[in-house]
Amino acid sequence: MFNDYEKFKGDVYKLTKINLDAYKEKQMKRRINTLISKNKIGSYDEYIEVIKKDSQMFEELINFLTINVSEFFRNPEQWELLNSEVLPELIQKNGKRLKIWSAACSTGDEPYTLVMLLSKHMPLDQIKIIATDLDKQVLEKARLGLYNERSILDVPQEFKNKYFTKIGNSYQISEDIKRRVDFKQHDLLKDPYPTDCNLIVCRNVLIYFTEETKEEIYKKFNQVLAKDGVLFIGSTEQIMNYKDLNYIRRKSFFFQKA
Repeated sequence: MFNDYEKFKGDVYKLTKINLDAYKEKQMKRRINTLISKNKIGSYDEYIEVIKKDSQMFEELINFLTINVSEFFRNPEQWELLNSEVLPELIQKNGKRLKIWSAACSTGDEPYTLVMLLSKHMPLDQIKIIATDLDKQVLEKARLGLYNERSILDVPQEFKNKYFTKIGNSYQISEDIKRRVDFKQHDLLKDPYPTDCNLIVCRNVLIYFTEETKEEIYKKFNQVLAKDGVLFIGSTEQIMNYKDLNYIRRKSFFFQKA
């Protein structure tokens, strides 16, 4: 039914500039085949012809390829460690000049979480987060800042009361928080990275990439971290060869530039 995946990867790259070679093939191929079957299309070539003409199905593919699973304060104990140990140290060293990048930020839960945590340490008007993702649609959702109950389940009550407004069955994050985040489209595989970052947060994203691609991205993160800068990764990830990549392992899922 679905033959010549190599050709399909090339066709997808021409249309989207997304390099499927960087993803774990078995996992990604299964996801793509499911999507194509759901749309009752019988081959890769037929599917490519359809998405060339149908903008809605084209966007559906982009959404499917850029895996978006996100929620506020995901793995709360790690965010508590960030709040109690990592941020105070970074703020002490860098003050108002603190530069933070939320890479592959999905629907904005992560950068907004960062702003709320930082608000405990410094005035809101001194906070600025760079937040990037490949997917234009999730960036639009992030800018809108409207979330369901599940997404905000782990948000501490003090922040729920202060920064969220209930609208029907959804929760709108406050403009005060939204103003502190600058959302931009960015491809981790080919675009230039923000430089001199004191903190890079990239969580539960690189698990979908091949080992070679992961290592390349971790190297690039290290290059753009400022002196003593910290990389915060997800609970599903690990950097086994962190010393070779010029990191010092701190507690849990935090790695400091050596």
